[in-house]
Amino acid sequence: MDIAIAGATGAIGAAVARVAAERGHGVRTLARSTGVDILDGRGLDHAVRGSDVVIDVLNVRTQSPRKAAEFFQRTTTGLLEAEQRAEIGHHLALSIVGIDRAPYGYYAGKLAQERAVQAGAVPWTILRATQFHDFARQLFERVALGPLHPAIAARTQPVDLTELAVRIVDLAEAGPSGRVPDMAGPREEDLAAMMRAWAAHAGRRAWMPRVPSPGRFGRALRDGSILPGPDAQLGRVTFAEWLEAQPHV
Repeated sequence: MDIAIAGATGAIGAAVARVAAERGHGVRTLARSTGVDILDGRGLDHAVRGSDVVIDVLNVRTQSPRKAAEFFQRTTTGLLEAEQRAEIGHHLALSIVGIDRAPYGYYAGKLAQERAVQAGAVPWTILRATQFHDFARQLFERVALGPLHPAIAARTQPVDLTELAVRIVDLAEAGPSGRVPDMAGPREEDLAAMMRAWAAHAGRRAWMPRVPSPGRFGRALRDGSILPGPDAQLGRVTFAEWLEAQPHV
C-alpha cells in the first residue's frame, strides 16, 4: 500500500510513518521539506498521485477558534480536492475526543475539519483520540510564567503515541470506515499530577500550583467532557509506564 501522510514531520505523523514502513508500506511525506505546501497547494497534486490513502495528522499552534477553523478548513479542502483529482479512494483524518462537547478554541478547528471531511467527495475515516502522554511535558513548557509553571486542573485519559499510530495504520489498511470508535489510554489521569510527575522525572524544579483553566473550555476540561465514552478502544500503556521509559535530563 502507498500511504501519503500530511503532518508526517510531527510526533504522531512520524510514528505513523514508522509503523507503516515497518509493515512494508510505501510512505510519502507531505511537507514543505519535501516540496509540498498544503496551505497553498504547491506540489500537492504530484505528491498524492498514485497513493492508496492520505492520512491527515496536521496540527497548528493556536487557541484561536477562528484561526484553527481557517487552517483546518483550508488544508482539508486542499487535500480532498487533490485526492479527488488523483482518484484516491480513502482519506483518513485524526481528530480529538470530545470536540463536539467542548467546541472551543483549537477544538472548534477540529470540528470544522471533521465537517469538511464528511462533506467531501472522497470516502473517509475519522478517528478521534485523546491527548498523548507527552501532553504533560508540552503544557509544562508552554504555560510557564517566569518561575511559575501552572499545573492545569483537568481530567484526561492519555494514549500512547505508538499504540495510536498502530491503530491509524490498521484503519488505513482497512479502507474507508466512516466515524470509528474513539481511542484513549487505559485509565483516567489527573493532568496537574501528570505535569508535576513529568517535572520531577525531568529534574525540573518549579513552583507548580494547581490552576483551573478559565472559561467554558476550562470547565469542560474539569467536568469530563473530553473523556472517552464506554465504547472507546483503549490502549495498554499507562502514563506512569511511559514516564518511566523517558530519559532523565
